[in-house]
Amino acid sequence: MNDLPRRAVTRTVKLAGLPLGYAGRATIGLGRRIGGRPAEIVAAELQARTAEQLFRVLGELKGGAMKFGQAMSVFEAAMPEHLAGPYRETLTRLQEAAPPLPASTVHAVLAAELGPDWRAQFQHFDSKPSAAASIGQVHRAVWSDGRPVAVKVQYPGAGAALLSDLNQIGRLSRVVGLLVPGLDAKPLVAELKARVAEELDYRLEARSQDQFATAYAGDPDIVVPPVVSGGDQVLVTEWVEGTPLSRVIASGSQERRDRAGLLLARFLFSGPARVGLLHADPHPGNFRLLPDGRLGVLDFGAVNRLPGGLPRPIGPLLRAALDGEADVVLAGLRGQGFVRPAIELDAPRLLGYLAPILEPLNSDTFRFSRAWLRAQAGRVADPRSPAYTVGLHLNLPPEYLLIHRVTMGTIGVLCQLGAEARWRDELEHWVPGFAPA
Repeated sequence: MNDLPRRAVTRTVKLAGLPLGYAGRATIGLGRRIGGRPAEIVAAELQARTAEQLFRVLGELKGGAMKFGQAMSVFEAAMPEHLAGPYRETLTRLQEAAPPLPASTVHAVLAAELGPDWRAQFQHFDSKPSAAASIGQVHRAVWSDGRPVAVKVQYPGAGAALLSDLNQIGRLSRVVGLLVPGLDAKPLVAELKARVAEELDYRLEARSQDQFATAYAGDPDIVVPPVVSGGDQVLVTEWVEGTPLSRVIASGSQERRDRAGLLLARFLFSGPARVGLLHADPHPGNFRLLPDGRLGVLDFGAVNRLPGGLPRPIGPLLRAALDGEADVVLAGLRGQGFVRPAIELDAPRLLGYLAPILEPLNSDTFRFSRAWLRAQAGRVADPRSPAYTVGLHLNLPPEYLLIHRVTMGTIGVLCQLGAEARWRDELEHWVPGFAPA
């Protein structure tokens, strides 16, 4: 067996071990409960240990499995509190930390990408990573001219591992199509694979980051670190010092939470208009709140290229939904591919499905919260709810995949922050056609 198949088998075994590990601990817990220990204490121990195994396994797998964990870390706000609590800290760690590569491996990648004299390009290089993500880890260093820099090094084999994970997802597309009759899963999975594969190209990421850095240079609210150097698997950028959003979520004041949430939304909505690009990975590990109140933005591997800005129908359709124009909304969504030709939907029921999600835009200010998101998640996931049936008949066009990912991910982060702001004002400023005529 060559190395790649062996790693694939190892990954599958580790993933399979997650539920098995939980079952084993549950059996032990049952014995302890019979032995007289309180059930709630045993349950808490089981949750904590399972959460720790989740972190360890997803962290070691890196690639697509860790991306899944990072997505979970954004959406824990939608989970019931008694389930979310034990996992919150563990999933947050997946935003910025994972078991590191050995220093010798890091040095070998740097030599291959920057040349055998790579050390001469740095005044200092810390071989211990300061952060880790799904396909690479970040080292703190000082460039030859004295600038503090971040050096992102891609995990050897991450590309093959990530694409293998995506191929596994691709095999599920037919099953997904049967379960959700309104969804055309095959082109959606193809688009997902194409966009995620781009994240492996650090030269492409450097070009995207350069575009953002140029557009936001001197901005009073947003900081994008310039690119310093790089290669196919190494990217060197200026260092941004600030408080990770995960820490603001955990212990930040309400003022800092509100500020972080507002700037996060402002950056994400303004990108298509200012750069022709949408930053498409809105998990808290990619953002820092700087001491001066600005928002630092990291990791531009996942972007949506929108040279004309956001699709023009988005603004008018949002406005029509807020104005209660059910037939206009249905016709517009059908025209954009959200409702496939063979699917019949009742326009008022569709509007009823959308209306609660648009609540943040219906008032001057709105405070996002975990309770609000749990209510929304419960409404669309409950088979007894009318919204559940409507959701089964909606499609996600491939060209809207990353826009949807950003929208839902941002809502998850805003709910974790408990942020309050004038969200409608931001959309009226940045989304064409949304402001009242």
